[in-house]
Formats: sequence, structure tokens, C-alpha cells
Amino acid sequence: MDITQNLIQLLQRWFTEFTTISGGLQLATIIGCGVLAYFTHKSWQRFISKLLGGFEQQAFIRFLLRGTDRASFPMSMLIYLLTVRFILSQFELNVAILDIFTPLLLSLAAIQLTVYTIRRGFSPSPALRAWEGVISLCIWGLVALHLVGWLPDILHALDELSIDTGDNKFSVLSALKLVIAILLFVVLANWLSKLIERRARHSPHISPSMRVGLTKISKFLLYTIAFLFALNSVGINLTTFAVFGGAIGVGIGFGLQKIFSNFISGFILLFDRSIRPGDVISIGERFGWVQALHARYVVVRDRDGVETLIPNENLITSEVINWSYSDRTIRVRIPIQVSYDDDPEQVMNILLECSKQQPRVLKEPPPVARLMGFGDNGIDLEVRIWLRDPEAGVGNVRSDINLAIWKKFKEHNISIPFPQRDVHMVNIPEP
Repeated sequence: MDITQNLIQLLQRWFTEFTTISGGLQLATIIGCGVLAYFTHKSWQRFISKLLGGFEQQAFIRFLLRGTDRASFPMSMLIYLLTVRFILSQFELNVAILDIFTPLLLSLAAIQLTVYTIRRGFSPSPALRAWEGVISLCIWGLVALHLVGWLPDILHALDELSIDTGDNKFSVLSALKLVIAILLFVVLANWLSKLIERRARHSPHISPSMRVGLTKISKFLLYTIAFLFALNSVGINLTTFAVFGGAIGVGIGFGLQKIFSNFISGFILLFDRSIRPGDVISIGERFGWVQALHARYVVVRDRDGVETLIPNENLITSEVINWSYSDRTIRVRIPIQVSYDDDPEQVMNILLECSKQQPRVLKEPPPVARLMGFGDNGIDLEVRIWLRDPEAGVGNVRSDINLAIWKKFKEHNISIPFPQRDVHMVNIPEP
């Protein structure tokens, strides 16, 4: 009750202050200075937008100009208030309210510049950038309450609104502190994980798969540590969460089994380096390039540009062909069939000639042609070539070689036989 009475008395005192003639004059002055500062801020924004076009390559100057844009409203309003305050003080009028707004405007400008500088330095997510104004306003509100002397009473009142659960006390103030602490530690963890990711990306000694694994592990550990530090910072005993350990284990065993299995499988893929970003893999009827490794799935892009999300568990438990696992060199077989009337040695020379003309076909090991057998319709032959870049496609090379073989067969009158069948007619009736 004492806290509530103090707040009521403070509100009554300020209400009485504003309803006096001097208070009303100061309030009108504040509103007028705010309107002038708003138009000044808009004019300064237009002026800044014109200046920025001439400093496209100078990031530091652009940073300073955008910083002045953030502080133009409170600083211009402060200048107008100080000017009016000087005039009113010459007539010995009361300027107590104006004296309070002076540090409030200074703190608002400082907070906006600080948040802007942190945002530029930490490179937060777009969602956090959208909350930049809200964060600045909340911090400024706390500073304003502190300057007018209301903050201790309000904090004490929020702490009194609590729920007692045995030895623990959970109040509205502790809930607000917990939310703020989680936000701060999560932002810090996000910045550290991005810093680790940038360092790993520019390091020549870290492979792509280890880079992804290091990023995932660092994010998981940093977010976990941030959450635990946030709980500990507001006085929550971490041993109380031991009761939920069994419940979490049961949840993983039943409802979260697949999710947890995919999560663990993702770390297995990263550590054993069986599949890495950029690898060419075949799983089932899918063939494509590994674009990214995520905590739950792997992104595989095929030749049609379609991206398939394959769960990590499938890559662990199923048979996967990795065309670029230890050696990117692969062999491609191209079968061909010619008529029994043609010379197979001449045809084999043509197959080798057409294969060697393709720029992607390796000279070592060299292409070879083989006579595989004698089929029902013609002689079965096969040319075998070696490629070092399966990620560039296999079907396109096979198509180019087949087209060159077709042209050579036309030049040398070599025929590709049609299917032939012998039909025996038994017991033909007489006409």
C-alpha cells in the first residue's frame, strides 16, 4: 500500500504542476519544440539522402551521416528547448519541467546512437533490426523514469506482484528481468556464432563440412549457455530443472524420436565427412548436388533446379552413392550396337575418336572401346570414358558423344540394327 500511495502522490504532484499557468506554458513549449524538431528532422533526412549519393564508396562517412539522422530529432528539439528556456529564465519564470526534459532528450539521442552503432557493428538479423526503435524506446523509458525519480517505486511495486511457490518467489519484475536477460544473451550468442562462422569461412584450413559442423555446434552451445546464464542472472536455481530431465527423455523417446534422430544424424554426417556441401550424390532415384547441410535435413539440387529436402536419417540408414567422396574421377559407359554387316574394329576406332574429341573426357585414363558380345539384333559394343567433374553432369557428355557417333556412322555407312524377330508359322491352312 505504501508503494501505491507514493505513486499516487507523485502523479498528483505532477498533475498539479502541469495544471498551473507556468506548467501549461512549459507544456505548450515542449509541444511546439517537438513540432519544430519533427520538421527539422524531415528536412535533415532529405539533405542527408542527397549527401549519401556522393559517398557511395566511403562507408565510414555514410555511417556518420546516418548516425546524425538518428539523433537529429532529439538534438534539434533540445536546441529549441534550451533557447526557449533561456528566454523564459530572463523573465524569471518557472522552468522546472524544461529542466527535466533536457537530460531526457540527451539520453534519447545517446541511446539511439548507441543502438545504431551496436546494430552496425554486430550485424543482427532483420527481425532484430525491425525492433530497433522499440528497444531504444524501452531503454529511454527506463532512463526517463530514473530521472524523474519514479523508477525505484515502480520496480518495488512490480516486485510485490508475485507468486510464492514454496522457497521460490516469481514476480512480474523477475519475469521482465528474465525476458530482458534472455534477449541480451541470445543477441550476444548470435553475434558470437556469426563471428565464428565468418572466421571459419575465410580460413583455408577448414573444409566445407567442418565449417558447417563448427557453425552448428557453436550455435547450439552458445544458445544453450545464453539461456542458462539468463536463468542464473535473475536468480533462478538451475537445479529445479533437473525434475524435467526425465520428462524430456520420455518426450525424445516418443514424440521427438524422429526429430532427435535426424539431429544426431546431422552431426554424424558432419564428423565422418561422408557427405559434404558440393558433393554429387544419388539416393534412390534422386541425383543431384548437395547444397547445404542443416540440423534436420540435407538440401539436394537436381539438374532441373528442384531442391529436395532429404532427412539426415535417410542418408545414414540408406544406401547413398557419393560420386565425389574420395576421388572425383568417375567412369561412364556408353553402349552401342551395330549390324553384323559392319566391321567391329572400324566401329571401335570411331567410338574412340568421338570420345577423345570431347574436352571433358580425360586423356588419362584413356577412353577404351570393348566388344561386349553378339546380340540378337547386332554386335554389342561399349565405349568407356573417364570424367573428373561429375558435378557438371554426366548425361550431357553421353549425349554429345552419341551425337558425334551418329554423324560418323552416317559418313561411313555404318548402320544401327532394328530389332529383328523370326516368325515361324505352323499348320498353315490351305487356301
